[in-house]
Amino acid sequence: MPARRATRLTPAAGAEKTSRARSASGRQEWNQVMPKLKTHRGAAKRFKKTATGKFVRNSAFKRHLASSKTTKRKRQLGKASVASPADAATLERMLPYK
Repeated sequence: MPARRATRLTPAAGAEKTSRARSASGRQEWNQVMPKLKTHRGAAKRFKKTATGKFVRNSAFKRHLASSKTTKRKRQLGKASVASPADAATLERMLPYK
């Protein structure tokens, strides 16, 4: 008779992950593990967090049609600026590990 191959069981989609640990009494107990949070990759490329917890972004409107903009305006658009405090909560959710 041919040997049976072991099949790998994977949890169903949406199933919560658990881990097994031994308690002080020696019994095995199952602990719920918090799910990992995914970073929004688009936001990760556009925003950085400062040491004080604010989010810094680059300015828009500098990529093309620069001939109609003044030198001063183009120079100022090159600098990073702090994102609006109204967007801070949204950015916190998008970038949980930054």
